[in-house]
Parts: sequence; structure tokens; C-alpha cells
Amino acid sequence: MRIKTITCHRVDNHGANLQAYGLMHYLENQGQEVEIIDYYPEYFRTFRPLVCSTPRYASNILLKTAYICVKFPGRLKSYWKYRVSLRKKNFELFREKYYKITREYRSYEELKEYPPEADLYIAGSDQIWNTMMHNGHDPSFYLEFTPKDTVSATYAASFSVSEIPQDVKNIVKHRIEKIDFVAIREKSALTILEELGITKGQVVLDPVFLLSKEEWLKIENSKKFKEPYVLVYDFENNENIKNAALEYSKRYGLKIYSLYHCSYCDCSFEDEGPDMFLSLIHHAQFILSNSFHATAFALIYEKEFLVIRREEGINSRMVDLLVSVGLEERIQNKLIEMEEINYSDIHIKLKKQIEDSKQYLNDVLEYCIKKEKRENKN
Repeated sequence: MRIKTITCHRVDNHGANLQAYGLMHYLENQGQEVEIIDYYPEYFRTFRPLVCSTPRYASNILLKTAYICVKFPGRLKSYWKYRVSLRKKNFELFREKYYKITREYRSYEELKEYPPEADLYIAGSDQIWNTMMHNGHDPSFYLEFTPKDTVSATYAASFSVSEIPQDVKNIVKHRIEKIDFVAIREKSALTILEELGITKGQVVLDPVFLLSKEEWLKIENSKKFKEPYVLVYDFENNENIKNAALEYSKRYGLKIYSLYHCSYCDCSFEDEGPDMFLSLIHHAQFILSNSFHATAFALIYEKEFLVIRREEGINSRMVDLLVSVGLEERIQNKLIEMEEINYSDIHIKLKKQIEDSKQYLNDVLEYCIKKEKRENKN
């Protein structure tokens, strides 16, 4: 069976790349022919010289033009710095090595006119329906481009927030209703669907849980670390994470490693790709983050960790995951005293969720197989 998946795979973010690989590889393990649609719209691109991101200027052509002219030199400098960056190269190398992808598509219109051929289209995980971002408004991530005679499904689609704005509810409802099978990533997303009057919907785990720890070990970087460390993965220069990292480091005599540059860290790995992210998670003594996928892989690798709440208010996916395994106390605003995680109990709770998640995908595949048999008879 030909399957095409679509997700936010070409952003230089560790979790986004690994979840895309996780879904693709699991479906391959089921004997399917799978490709990721290489969807790379303008809003994902680093260099956007004509964008005015300040609302009070955007409505006035003179102010907008002045704003763009002032910002252009800095944007051009940042773009060329990124173009030659080691980080960009490492992410591209990871995708080249592990992804199977289609030709590149740059817009919804292009996807609609020339959709890649498939029997089943799956809108994959991560924040594809986050209406705080461009992709949450993009019809491509609601599979609006798929031909009428094909099957459409989602797997672990995420709104990332606990509620969506009132002004987009109708269009989101209309788009999701047309999808044949709907699976979302968080219970809060199920509540959103219910509020929209959509009764179909199943909660499944993020695609990274579809693969075992042993399968992830196969693609992690083989680098060895000479000293014990606490790993920091902080998207927003969170002061609470800084304070917690410094306190934990001092208390246990650990170095501080970070996946982004930070002034208080002993070593930063901001230029490394997803394979190094896996290795850093694997070998860390303790993990401090505000990242969903750092949390997910901490569970997969059976690590001690603490999640610090994000200031921008997109904590629902981390809360839902931790509540589902009985570790809700692991999301805090500061470092606290904690008992060691009993991973025997965690395995039992995760196993059932993983089995249910795989069963959902297997049910979709079985439906497609039966559909094909019916069509062949006719």
C-alpha cells in the first residue's frame, strides 16, 4: 500500500524530525510503502524579507515599508549565517539519511493541483493544528488536498493548546469533519473536538512511542561523554530552568549541558542534529526541559527528569502525557524534592497506550486493504 504522511518535518527542531521518522518507520515495519510529503511552505522558510510581524505597522503601507527596510539588513545577515551553519547541515544530513520523501511542494495550491499518489494520506503528529502558528491555519495539514477516492487519516495531531480561538472554530470543524479517521495526541484535543461537535476522535501517543528504545538506539549519535551532566533543553531562556539547573548541578556535582546556547552552561550542543539529541538524552544523569519531546524521550530512555512550565502557555501536551503515566508531579515551576521514578509502573501504563495507538493505525490499514479488495472486485 502506498502511504504519504505530512507533518512539520523541515524545521530544525529535534522533536519535529524524530516524530516524522517515528511514524514513517513504524508504517514501514508493517510492510507499507511510505514517503513523507516534502511540504515546505513559505512560512517555514528562514528568510522572509518582506514580512511585517508587528501588527500596528502592517496595516499602514508607509510604516510597513519602513519597517521592512529597517529589518532587511539584519534579516539578510541572519539568513546567510543560517545558510552556512553547522546546525542546518546536521539536520539536513539526518533527513537525507533517514527520511524517504516526495518531491518538494511549496504551497497548498501546488499540493492540491499535483498531489503525490497514495492510497492513504496521514497527517502526522506534532503541532500541525496549533492555531497560534501558521500551520494551524494551513489546509494542507487538514488533508484538504487529497483526492476524493483516497483514505485520509490523522495520527497524533496536536492543537498544542487547551482551546482554539473562536474566530477559527468553524473552519477547523469543517476541515476535520472531512477526514476519515481522526486521532489526536492529547486529551485536551479530544475536548476541543467535542466542543466543535466532532464525535470521531481517538487519543493516541506521539509517534516516537511507536518505536522501541532499541530502535532509537540504532540511530543515535555514538559520541561518548566523559563527565556526568544534567541536560537542559530550554526553548525560551526560562529563568526557572536556569535556577533549577544551577541548583541541581551544585547539589550533585554535575556539569550542565544544553541543546541551545546558554550563558550558565558548561557545554552547548546547539549545532547538533536529532541523532545527538538522542545520545544526550540517553546519557544524561538528569533532564530539565520545557520540551514535549525531551519529556517523551526521557520516558523512553527511562531517565530522571523535571519539566518546567513554559511561560507562553503551551503546556497541555506535556501535562496530558505525564498525567497519563502518573507523573504529573514532574511538571513544576521550580526544582523540588522527588522520589526516583519507578519505571516498572510506567512501563505498564505506557504499554497499554502504545498497544492502543498501534491498533488505531492497524485498523486504518485494514480498512484500506478491505477497500482496495472491494474496488478490485468491482
